[in-house]
Amino acid sequence: MAIVSFSATARTEVGKGAARTLRSNGQVPAVIYGHGREPLPLSLNARDLDKMLGHIQAESTVIEVTVGTTTAKTLIREIQRHPIKRQILHVDFQALVAGEKVIVSIPIVLTGMPEGVRLDGGVLDQTLRELEIEVDPSNIPDRVELDVTNMVIGDSKHVSDLVIPSGVEVQNDADTSVAVVAAPRAVVEETPVVAEAVEGEAGAVAEPEVIGRGKEEEEGEEAEPAKKGEPAKKGEQPKK
Repeated sequence: MAIVSFSATARTEVGKGAARTLRSNGQVPAVIYGHGREPLPLSLNARDLDKMLGHIQAESTVIEVTVGTTTAKTLIREIQRHPIKRQILHVDFQALVAGEKVIVSIPIVLTGMPEGVRLDGGVLDQTLRELEIEVDPSNIPDRVELDVTNMVIGDSKHVSDLVIPSGVEVQNDADTSVAVVAAPRAVVEETPVVAEAVEGEAGAVAEPEVIGRGKEEEEGEEAEPAKKGEPAKKGEQPKK
C-alpha cells in the first residue's frame, strides 16, 4: 500500500470569493469529510500539490493529511480542474478508518512478452487498465499484475484470470476483457491487394470490369471494318 504525507492549513473563510482569493495566492481550496464529522475546509499549497500528484496514483494512494497537530489518513475522492487551463480548482479528501472498507481503482499492469507478438508479429491490446476493488484502507494494493507471456494470436485474458490478493473484493464483472492478442494489422490490409494482382494478367493488376455501356456511347462508335474475305457485320456495306 502506498502512503504519502501532505501538510495543509485549516481555513475559516469559504465560498467562491474566498476560493478565488486562495487561488490567486498560489493556494488550492480543499475539504476533508466523512464518518459523520463536519467537513473541514483546507488550504493546500498549489506547487506542492502538483508535485505530489505527479508521483502517485491519486485514486488508490493513502494520503496522511496533517493539519496543525492532527493527522488524518485520507483518499482523494475528487479533483476539480479548470476545463481549459487544467489548473486544480478544488480537492475532496475522504477520511479513512481502519476496518471500514472503501472502493478504489488500482492499475492493471501486464508483464511478459506474448508468444503471439514475439513469434508471429501479433498486436497486444490492453482493453482494461484499472480494476475497481473494495478493500480495507490498510490493505490497498499498489497494483495487480497479469502475466501475458503464453498468449498467442486470438487469445484473450479476462478479469477472472487476475490473481487477486486476499481481502480484496473485485467490483468488475469477471468476464470483462483485460488483454487481447490480435493478428498483425498489416497482413489483414495487404491481403486484398495481393488477391487482385493474382486475378489480373501476369505482372499486372486486373482492370476493373465496366458493367454496361451508355446508349450514346454504343451509337457513337464506328463500326469495325471487316477483314478481307470475311462477311460484313450487320449494318455494314460489304467491301468491294
